[in-house]
Amino acid sequence: MNQLPLADLDAFAAVAAARSFRKAARLRAASASALSEAVRRLESQLEIRLFNRTTRSVTLTDAGERLLERLRPGLAGIEAALEAVHEQGDEPAGRLRLNVPGIVAREVLPPLACRFLVEHPRVSMEVTTNDALVDVLAEGFDAGVRYEEALHQDMIAIPIGPPRQRSMTAASPDYLSRRGVPTVPADLMRHDCILHRFDSGRIVPWEFQEDGREIALHPAGRIISGNVDMELAAAIAGIGIVHTFEEFLAPAIADGRLIPILSEYDLWFSGPFLYYPSRAFMPGPLRAFVDFIKADNRDRERRLRHNGEAG
Repeated sequence: MNQLPLADLDAFAAVAAARSFRKAARLRAASASALSEAVRRLESQLEIRLFNRTTRSVTLTDAGERLLERLRPGLAGIEAALEAVHEQGDEPAGRLRLNVPGIVAREVLPPLACRFLVEHPRVSMEVTTNDALVDVLAEGFDAGVRYEEALHQDMIAIPIGPPRQRSMTAASPDYLSRRGVPTVPADLMRHDCILHRFDSGRIVPWEFQEDGREIALHPAGRIISGNVDMELAAAIAGIGIVHTFEEFLAPAIADGRLIPILSEYDLWFSGPFLYYPSRAFMPGPLRAFVDFIKADNRDRERRLRHNGEAG
């Protein structure tokens, strides 16, 4: 058998990870036809089918699964070697691909990402916003950010951003004057509420802390939206009550457009985590970002201790 071209093997691995020629092409900034041709050459040389293709899906054959399992360590080592070639001394270079939920993309990541990119001018960053749980490797990302309940057990996870967050409930002064102020979470079942729907189709329940336990409510939705800006606009206009991250509500509460309600029942929870696969050869940009986040966490802890001692 002739030596297999590395580029064709790399194309095969990309399509296998994405389970789609088109998705792999987008991630690799290549054409789907070029990847398809590379896989056809590989199958022809090996004289075996590597993928089962239909108009709806692309799945690995048993032979394809075996080949991918053998290829992964070698390709990871090659990727790390190429990253090292591009680095000058200890300075990382290349692209960092992150997948993060909407709250993190809007409120947590921007200041961290900007400081990181200023410190590392040879690193670029690609951020995809997605509220669903994602297999970062299979989707072509270096790392993801999610909350504790959504983390895979086989991933390394470190805190990123605020160590604690909370969900809050609020409504406009006009709405509360017309409909009255709820005094316990159960009262919300008799009110117009503004609900959030994830991309997956799941409607987010409203969670509270009551009598030392967590409760989840599913109130009726006057509006159901997947866009937090629309939800906030509806609440400010007096359409109904909104329940979401404190960070989203804070500006409107500060200027009086919204009034917090049921504050004694607010649910506090752990902040987000950066998660990434445990592997021997981390890409330079990811390694630098992990070190940056760890240093930021240490600085925050020192500031908190200093403020506590000063107080």
